[in-house]
Amino acid sequence: MALAATTAPCAALAAPAASPAAVGNRRSHMLRASRPAQFTAVSSACRRGHRLSRTASLRIACSAAEGASAPAAAAAPATEAPVATASSDAELRFPPATSTIMVTGPTSYIGRNVVKQLVAQGFNTVSYSRPRAGAGGKLSTADIEKDFEGAECVFGQATSMEQISEAIASRPEGKKVDAMICCLASRGGGVEDSWLVDYQATVNCLNACIENDVKHFVLLSAICVQRPLLEFQRAKIVSEDLIRKAGAEGKITYSIVQPTAFFKSLAGQVESVMGGGPYVMFGNGELTACKPIGEIDLANYCIECLNDPTKNNQTLPIGGPGPAYTPLAQGQLLFKLLGKEENFVKAPVGLMDAVIGGLDFLKKYFPGAFTDPAEFGRIGRYYATESMLLLDPETDEYTADGTPEYGTLTLEQFFKDSIENGLSNQELGDASFLSWGKAKEVEKN
Repeated sequence: MALAATTAPCAALAAPAASPAAVGNRRSHMLRASRPAQFTAVSSACRRGHRLSRTASLRIACSAAEGASAPAAAAAPATEAPVATASSDAELRFPPATSTIMVTGPTSYIGRNVVKQLVAQGFNTVSYSRPRAGAGGKLSTADIEKDFEGAECVFGQATSMEQISEAIASRPEGKKVDAMICCLASRGGGVEDSWLVDYQATVNCLNACIENDVKHFVLLSAICVQRPLLEFQRAKIVSEDLIRKAGAEGKITYSIVQPTAFFKSLAGQVESVMGGGPYVMFGNGELTACKPIGEIDLANYCIECLNDPTKNNQTLPIGGPGPAYTPLAQGQLLFKLLGKEENFVKAPVGLMDAVIGGLDFLKKYFPGAFTDPAEFGRIGRYYATESMLLLDPETDEYTADGTPEYGTLTLEQFFKDSIENGLSNQELGDASFLSWGKAKEVEKN
C-alpha cells in the first residue's frame, strides 16, 4: 500500500500523521510511543557500527521506547512464549466460515495474495486500502473491487487513526473484525514515507485493533530489521517493539512474520538477460545470499498464523524452500535455464559509495530534492552487501542452515515460469531515482 508523506522528516517523527491530540487522547489502554527518542536511540546505535545484532537492536529500541524492556520485546525470537489458544487440533481459534479477517496494505505485492488466499480458504475477508492505491496510486476503487472478488472492499487511510478505527468499529454484528493481517510497507523506503507507513500507519492499525477488541494481529515485517541501517528498518523496529509490548501486556496476541527476499526482488534482470543483456552483480557476486519465498507461500504462512497456537506471540523469520542463492548463483541458474552463455558484469561496491556520498553532499544544500534519493542509494548498497538470511545472535553471522523454510515454490521454478509466461504481477515498488516522487504526487492530488 503506497502511502507517501507530506510532512518534513522531523515533523513526521515528532507528531503522528493523524492529529496528535486525537491519537493522544485515545482511551488509556492504547499504546503510545515517544518516536523521537526511539529513533534517536536506534539511529545512534546503527551509526556505531554495521554489526548490530537483532537482539541488541531490539533491546536498544525497547529501552528507548519504554524506559525498561518488556520481557517479550527484549527476548530473541526463540525465547518468546507462545500462547496456546486451541484446546485441540479440531478446534480452530478463527474458523474460516465464521471469522472476519481484515487486511491492511492489500494492494501490496504480498497483501494482494493474502486477500486472495483468505477468500479461497473461505474466510470473511475485508480489504482496507486507499481509494487510489497500488504502485504510483494507479488503482481505482473499481480496479480494487474487481481484483478482490469475494472480498469486501473498504476504503480509507491507515495513516489516520480515526479512519482505520472507524472502519473496524462500524462493522455490523456478526461481521466484527476478529483478526488483522497488516501488510503495510513503504514502497520506496524514503525517509518520511518510512515513518508514515512502516511506523505510524502500522501502529494506527495495532491501536485500532486493541481499541476494538480484535483478537490477533499479524504483521508482515522483514528479516532485514536484524541489522537496521535504513530508515524503514528503524521504523519497523519501533512498530515491532510496540506490538510485542501489547502482547506482553495481554492486550492482543500477535505474530510478526519476517520474510527473506521475495521472488520479485530477484526478477529485475530476467527480461534484460532474456534479451541478450548481461547479468549485473556487485563484487564477485558472492557477497550476499538469500532463501527467497514465493508470494502465495508467504501469504499462506501469514494466514496459518491465525490458527496455529505455536505462532502466537512469536517473531517468525521465514524463507522459501531450497538452497540459499548468491547473486552469482542466481545468474548462473538464469543463464542455464535460458540456454545462454554466461555473461556477467561485476560492479564495485565502491561505485555505490561514491554515488551515495555525492547525494549526501547535495542533500545538505537541497534536502527536499536529495534526501530520498540518498536513502535509496543506501537501500541499494544494503541489499548489495547484506544477506537476507537469519542472523545468528551468537556469531553475528548470517546462517542459511538456520533460516526456516516454508512453501513449495523454488527460485528455479519461478525463473522457469517467468521465462515462459512473463513477469505479470511482479511489479516493483517506487524506489528508483526516476520514480521516487510519484507516490508523493499522487497523495497530494
